[in-house]
Amino acid sequence: MKIIDFKLYQVPPRWLFLKITTDEGIEGWGEPVIEGKASTVKTAVSELMNQLIGKNPSNIEGLWDQMYRSSFYRGGPILMSAISGIDQALWDIKGKYLNAPVHQLLGGKARDRIKVYSWVGGDRPEDVAREAEKVAQKGFTAIKMNATEELQYLDDYSKVEAVLKRVHAIRDKLGDDFGIGIDFHGRVHKPMAKILTKELEKYHPLFIEEPVLSEHNDYLKQLAQYSVPIATGERMYSRYDFKKLLNDGYIDVIQPDLSHAGGITECKKIISMAEAYDVAAAPHCPLGPIALAACLQVDATCHNAIIQEQSLGIHYNKSNDLLDYIKNPQVFEYAEGYVKIPEGPGLGIEMNEEYIAERNNESHNWKNPIWKHKDGSIAEW
Repeated sequence: MKIIDFKLYQVPPRWLFLKITTDEGIEGWGEPVIEGKASTVKTAVSELMNQLIGKNPSNIEGLWDQMYRSSFYRGGPILMSAISGIDQALWDIKGKYLNAPVHQLLGGKARDRIKVYSWVGGDRPEDVAREAEKVAQKGFTAIKMNATEELQYLDDYSKVEAVLKRVHAIRDKLGDDFGIGIDFHGRVHKPMAKILTKELEKYHPLFIEEPVLSEHNDYLKQLAQYSVPIATGERMYSRYDFKKLLNDGYIDVIQPDLSHAGGITECKKIISMAEAYDVAAAPHCPLGPIALAACLQVDATCHNAIIQEQSLGIHYNKSNDLLDYIKNPQVFEYAEGYVKIPEGPGLGIEMNEEYIAERNNESHNWKNPIWKHKDGSIAEW
């Protein structure tokens, strides 16, 4: 079996899909994208794929090494996202060729289903509580929310109070056992991160996410004194990025993104590394159906995978949503706050290429907003 062709589809709301074709007619799908840099990653995928034409897609480790190690400059969000989507597609091909789900090729299932959480938005406490209640009525037992608007290095305490009021409203409405993940989104600098973490402790969050940017992970030591689980990792792109984080011992939950951190091949290794440190995994995935399917295949095989992000109904998905591009949306049917592990061959999803091609004609040029502080300086988004 040989790779003979590939095609890229840039589709709304902000996704990039890759199809790899083999000489035996088997096709594999991947999702290589950096949100806001889809066109850049598209170019990187094309550069890498041109080196893989004629290769046997079954030799995934060797092709991964070629893509990563044969380049003098390696790593980073663009190159690793390109590798990620290609890797997903290679696993999809291999599973279809062997008529087995990817998780069986990774050693088999450690679980039949995994807990999922849903995003909620809202500016006012009553709005956030109402949105969380809607999610709970659908069977979810956990949500994630953005903690705060932009923050200066030192900012008004009223902004801290606004965070606390929103979290309190959810806790008051849904009780102590409802999971509340609070995403600092890298918007918070060290001085305010300390204040926010201390004040949120009494609400017993499921975790706080990216309390500081990953380039400041050394500061997690200071935040670890509080009884709030700390999660991070969506802006870390290889096992080498995670090595020091795990060695330092201050992280509770890692969140590698299977469309950014080297795909199935690399993220399986990263999550297994974390297991050796008794650290949980909650893969990052505010993306499309291929990325989610890849996450679930890896989640199935990892004892320390505890909960899975998914993007159905997320605020980014204005024109298209998670289920729109697949023919078997029932594969992502949520029940009692869980989703079953897909059992079909490969990634376990059937892509609707006719519709994908139609939406590719519209394409997208999604960019994250540019925020500024009152003094005109750039704020972290």
